[in-house]
Amino acid sequence: MRDEDREIREAICAGERALGSLRQVQEKLDSARAWGIFDMLGGGTLTGILKHSRINDATRCMENAKYDLQAFQKELRDVQLPDDIRIEVGGFLTFADFFFDGFLADYLVQSKIADARRQVEDAIRRVEWLLDELRRL
Repeated sequence: MRDEDREIREAICAGERALGSLRQVQEKLDSARAWGIFDMLGGGTLTGILKHSRINDATRCMENAKYDLQAFQKELRDVQLPDDIRIEVGGFLTFADFFFDGFLADYLVQSKIADARRQVEDAIRRVEWLLDELRRL
């Protein structure tokens, strides 16, 4: 087996792990969003506790996704990609750093969840595209 083939296979594995982690974040954010909406409609103390529990779950998953994206980025550096498909994943690594800072009000929580969901969806699309390109090599 050629080294290049091995590097491509390792990048694909790392990309699939990152994609799985991002999808898990997406699932947790969807749950947090649903509980947040219920909380805003007067769900009460238990609803607020459940919402924050889901936010904490999403935060933990975000850290895993960030780690997996960094590993994917490292593996991509080992692959000789054509210039037209080279994309750095570093641009969407930073959203995890400020993701849940300073939640003050329910509407702000919902806004941050919505922003994070959009960024995760974008990251998923980019990782899927990169994986498709790697598989074509």
